[in-house]
Amino acid sequence: MDVNTLRAAVTVLSFLAFIGIVCWAWSRKNAAGFAEAAQLPLLDDEGGPR
Repeated sequence: MDVNTLRAAVTVLSFLAFIGIVCWAWSRKNAAGFAEAAQLPLLDDEGGPR
């Protein structure tokens, strides 16, 4: 295996990992957790809105 084959394999694996992360982030089962996390900067220390 030469260095160019290794580079191509690493590129393909990195792209597949990127696609997997995108699919995970956009999955419906994670939407509620992300919506809750998006509201954290808007909450005060007691959990209520500012």
